[in-house]
Amino acid sequence: MKGLLRTPDFRRLWLADALSQVGDRVDFLAIPLLATTTLAASVVQVSLLRTLSTLPYLLLGLQAGAWCDRMRHRPVLITADLGRALLIGSIPVAALFGVLTLGQLFTVVLITGTLTVFFNVAHQTYLPHLVDRATLPEANARLQTNMSVAAVAGPGAGGLLVQFAGNAGAMAVDALTYLWSALWLRRIRIPDAVPEPTDPNLRREITEGLRTVLRQPILRAITLHGAVSSLFQSMYMAVSVVFLSRDLHLPPSVIGLLSTVSLVGALVAGAVARRIGARFGAARALCLAAGMYGGSFLLCAFTTAGWGLIWFVACGIGSSFGIILLNVYTVSFRQAVTPQPLLGRVTSVAQTALFGAAPLGSLLGGVIAEVTNTRMTLYVCGFGILASSAILFASPLRRMRDLPG
Repeated sequence: MKGLLRTPDFRRLWLADALSQVGDRVDFLAIPLLATTTLAASVVQVSLLRTLSTLPYLLLGLQAGAWCDRMRHRPVLITADLGRALLIGSIPVAALFGVLTLGQLFTVVLITGTLTVFFNVAHQTYLPHLVDRATLPEANARLQTNMSVAAVAGPGAGGLLVQFAGNAGAMAVDALTYLWSALWLRRIRIPDAVPEPTDPNLRREITEGLRTVLRQPILRAITLHGAVSSLFQSMYMAVSVVFLSRDLHLPPSVIGLLSTVSLVGALVAGAVARRIGARFGAARALCLAAGMYGGSFLLCAFTTAGWGLIWFVACGIGSSFGIILLNVYTVSFRQAVTPQPLLGRVTSVAQTALFGAAPLGSLLGGVIAEVTNTRMTLYVCGFGILASSAILFASPLRRMRDLPG
């Protein structure tokens, strides 16, 4: 083992994160396929599933940051994992007894999304407690590599699971990954930091987090870029599976395989992110990632059946490389410039902006697809994500090279 993976507690956090990421990817493919094929959901209903999964960020994101700054983080992570395992596990049970409905799917994704809000805020706030500031880029690169591996393995595994075990079987595997993640988190030995007692005032605490983001130019730029790009990426996510399944008539196994091949860029980015930052500087790596991320999404709209699928693969490789590189340095900058007592609230502001835009994007994607078609929606997504990169190029990042001291 190399670097931080030699540290037992970081390794346990890394393994827990890897399991959750794989579960998320299986869930990402299996739930819309379950709704589309088994429950005959319309494109608007599938997009509503995406909307409900991210709606809690809009409703509870800011409050979650304030609450997480008052609590120990590891119990929050474990509770969220156990809750998600129970909720996702209810889907195959209902399917087994023939009582699964769209209403249950809507309920599960909404409550699971709520738990995910707390998990993600606590996870990014917990990391600086386990590692030094100097190793934050390495730590975030390791965690983003998990996302890369899950992005590569998850859709293919999900497609095969759906093909051979059915949608319910895939969801059962998903539930087990969350349970296993909770067991690894429970084994972390470093005592969790106990926040200093304060006189709780939710409104004041949320205002402090918002003020920090709005007044700090780097935090403001990366948060705004995240919100705008998330809006258009959520439009893409809401219609892409429908596009491949209904417009191009591809079976689930082929959809999973295409996603696996196209996301090789994510795996490569996770492996080379630290080297790119060391060679060119963290700020330049961040701007480079934004441009590649936006430009690659334009290619998806050219996808056709047969050899035309190469456009989908090229889009996936380029955009997934850019996304992972962007995530590594966005999170590292946020953790580096934010005072530790405010990190939960600043993280929640960023994630509320990022995922709070997603419900609107998902719903908007479904509406545009219904009014026009899915291909036109993909064009809108590509141009929107590319335009959002101008936010970072216009910020102080363009004059910087590395993380601030």
